[in-house]
Amino acid sequence: MHVNWLSRQALVGQDFRMLLGIALVAGTTLLMLLVRLKPRESTPTTLQAPAKPGDLPPTVHLPLIEKQVLSHDTRRFRFALPSNQHVLGLPVGQHISLRYTDDEGKVVMRSYTPVSSDDTRGYVDLVIKVYFKNVHPKFPEGGKMSQHLESLAIGDTIEVSGPKGKLSYMGKGEIHIKHRVRDVVPEIRKAAQIGMIAGGTGITPMLQVVRRALQDPEDKTEFYLLFANQTENDILCRDEIEAMAATHPNFKFWYTVDKASDGWPYSTGFVSADMIKKHLPAAAPNVQIFMCGPPPMLKFAVLPALEELGFKPDQYFSF
Repeated sequence: MHVNWLSRQALVGQDFRMLLGIALVAGTTLLMLLVRLKPRESTPTTLQAPAKPGDLPPTVHLPLIEKQVLSHDTRRFRFALPSNQHVLGLPVGQHISLRYTDDEGKVVMRSYTPVSSDDTRGYVDLVIKVYFKNVHPKFPEGGKMSQHLESLAIGDTIEVSGPKGKLSYMGKGEIHIKHRVRDVVPEIRKAAQIGMIAGGTGITPMLQVVRRALQDPEDKTEFYLLFANQTENDILCRDEIEAMAATHPNFKFWYTVDKASDGWPYSTGFVSADMIKKHLPAAAPNVQIFMCGPPPMLKFAVLPALEELGFKPDQYFSF
C-alpha cells in the first residue's frame, strides 16, 4: 500500500509520542521505587523532660544490653532506650539518676553522667566504678548501686529518671546554673577559658561538655583538663581525651596519678595549687573552673588550692 510522506510523518510522530509516554511512566515508577527504598532521615525522639521547674523528671525502665570490663573495677554499661530513634535528650552538663529497691525494701538512688553522645540513638552508655565489698576499710559494704549494676544480667532493667543537675552548658562559653530545683531564671556565667579538675569517674561530665563544644566550630572556648587517678591504668577514656587534644588546639589535658610507673611523663601525687597554677588558667573574670571527683579530693585538696590561687565562689562549680 502506498503511504505518502505526510502520513509517514504522522505515523512517526505517533510512535514517538507513544515511546515518550512509556518512558515517562517507567521513569515515574522508578523514581517512586527509589523514594521508597531510600532511608528517611527521621527526627530523633527524646525522653520527656519535666513539664515545669520543680516537677519530678519522668521515669523509664531501661534494659541492660551490653557490659564491658574496662579495668578490674570499672565497667561500661549500655542500656537500650525505648526505640532505635530515641536519644537521651540530656542538656549538656546534666545527668541522670538510677534507682532500685534493695532486699530490705530500701530505695537506692545514684546520679551518673553518660559517656555516650547525646546524639547517639537507641542506647545510653555509663562508665561506672564498682566499689566492691571488703576492699576499702572505711567502706566495708562497698557501693550499693555499683554492686547492683555489676550483678545485672543482660536483659535486666534499671529505673532511670532525668534530666537532673544544676549546670547547663549552652555553648560558646555560656553557662547557666540553677542553684535550686525550683529556680526559673538561672545564674548566667560566661567564660573564654574553662579549667576542669576531674578525679576518676568524675571525668564524665567534663567529656560531655568538651565534646559538645568541640563539635561546634563557632565555639572558641578554651578547655584545660587536669585529670587525677590512682594509677595510669585507671585513666578512663584516655584514648578519646588524647585524640581530642591532638585534633583540637582549644583543648589541653594533664594527668596526675598516685602511683606512677617508670618513665611516667605527667605529674604524681594529689591535685595541688602548684599543679593547678601550671596547667589551668589563672583566676580572671572570664575564667571558670569545673570540678568533679571524690568528695575528700574536692574538699581537702581542690577547694583549698583554688582559694589559695584567688578563685572566688562564682568562678568555680562542682558537679
